[in-house]
Amino acid sequence: MRPDSDKKGLITVGGHDPRVTRSGYYIRKYKLDELPQLINVFIGDMSLVGPRPEVRKYVDMYTPQQLKVLSVRPGITSLASIRYRNENEILAQADNPDKCYIEKVMPDKLAIDLEYVDKANLWNDIKLIFSTFREIITK
Repeated sequence: MRPDSDKKGLITVGGHDPRVTRSGYYIRKYKLDELPQLINVFIGDMSLVGPRPEVRKYVDMYTPQQLKVLSVRPGITSLASIRYRNENEILAQADNPDKCYIEKVMPDKLAIDLEYVDKANLWNDIKLIFSTFREIITK
């Protein structure tokens, strides 16, 4: 791990993270880095729609209620990932990005994901897939 990455932990902060190359910036901006995850969908480890997988550091902080998001297959897209598409920009404005993520962003994303778990159905999944494509194309 590079010394400057210790300050940011496991989250990406800002639109031009120094750990990301110029081509990597565009790959991330247009979500092309998500395409390999389709392999995980085809082999059944992931779904197209579902709560985004989280790193162990943050999962270890979940409350018993929040752990319910782990009861469904993780997805490539979710309503939380659409709403927090600019998460790295939000965190870049925080004095302490990790604290901001833990205290504000993560609980909100988990609340959105828990609502998805409670109300999951094919029609909502189809709408989320189209919303994801619309976000990628228009933003």
